[in-house]
Amino acid sequence: MDFYPFLVLLRDTLAFPVALLFLFVAVFLTIKTRFIQFRAGKKFIQLVTKGPESHGSDDIETINPFHALFTSMSTTIGMGNIIAPPLAIITGGPGALFWLVVYCFFASATKYVEVTLAVKFRSKAKDGAILGGPTEYLKKLNPFLGRSYGFITIFLFAAWAALQANSLGEIFSKHHVPTWATGVGLAILIFFVLKGGAKRVGIISSRLVPVMFVIYVSCSLFILLKDPSSLFNSVSLVLSCAFSPAATVGGFLGATVMAALRDGVARGVYITECGIGTSSVAHAVADVKKPTDQGVLALYSVVADVVLCLVSGLLVLVSGVWRSGRFSNMLMFEVFDHSLPYVGYYILLVTLFLFVLTTLIGNSFNGGQSYSSFTRHRYMKVYYLTISAAIFFGAIVQVPIMWTITDLMVFVISVPHLIGISILAFRYKKSLIFNEKK
Repeated sequence: MDFYPFLVLLRDTLAFPVALLFLFVAVFLTIKTRFIQFRAGKKFIQLVTKGPESHGSDDIETINPFHALFTSMSTTIGMGNIIAPPLAIITGGPGALFWLVVYCFFASATKYVEVTLAVKFRSKAKDGAILGGPTEYLKKLNPFLGRSYGFITIFLFAAWAALQANSLGEIFSKHHVPTWATGVGLAILIFFVLKGGAKRVGIISSRLVPVMFVIYVSCSLFILLKDPSSLFNSVSLVLSCAFSPAATVGGFLGATVMAALRDGVARGVYITECGIGTSSVAHAVADVKKPTDQGVLALYSVVADVVLCLVSGLLVLVSGVWRSGRFSNMLMFEVFDHSLPYVGYYILLVTLFLFVLTTLIGNSFNGGQSYSSFTRHRYMKVYYLTISAAIFFGAIVQVPIMWTITDLMVFVISVPHLIGISILAFRYKKSLIFNEKK
């Protein structure tokens, strides 16, 4: 029996109610934290200019708070920021971009709560390794809940890493680079990075993330600002389609408001990981005294996701490629190749390579943290070899069913996680308060 159609049907059936749950919890936590998105601005500037207060420890298992931030951002700032917004528009219409941004705004409060809890409830293994993230703070509600989350995410991070390698292998194969060569190169590189521990991961991420962000955003803004009138019309189209059905245009078959909301929120969840809890894992190893300091840094890191999503979505609208209705990962290549002849295609190719590389590093590190919570930081070489093998085989094997399976895995861990952090926000509400005057 072929289970693939059943899995797709199950995913599509659950997508809308789960998307509504993500949005509801994001709005709830925004209200619970008294719209922290507006209140924490002064604190964020202070943290950026002066740095968070640290423990002053030389513990090899803790890392600089900003390195932790960039390690976490490496998993959210990736190929998804480039590919996901256009695909959301193809299936949900231009209005999906509006709902994607709306979710990111409210969900930044979700990330603040996740990260603050991750730092507050982290623990140490016997060898001093830091164990943190949803696996630890969900144990405060129910030990089984925390352990089951950790167990599933070991496989989820491995699957995400494999799929990233698969996407890059597919792109490079169009330039006559064998997929096995891409797989071997990525596997060796990730193994080397993970062997260096949290500090090496943090240092590499902090170097690569800003570079790739600046390259992509600069080129995108150059393309968008070449035709201000088309940019204005595209923004108007996004706003008008957010609350009314998108009409059929060219190969685009039209979309309802419900489809726009569903696809916008779903892609927002995929891009930011707000509500899933996975992005809080890297933050848990930050060398900070006050958990809320790291929470505020994480809160505003969502701005980077919003910027990338906006420029990516507007690029396909301004260029008009969305009208084709084609569900393809190559849409952005068409935009860059047409708007920046001779160089645009290769600029995007290099940028995508950096995006995939940093996402692989972040997901592999986070998966190691989930694995570490189970083994109390023992047998880590087994994990390093396993994730490297997953990356290699992910690059060479075509596994379309894995996208559907990973979506369902996200549903399975996210629903109890969203309920869990909502309860913890009530139970430990004082822990979420920071001093606005300092």
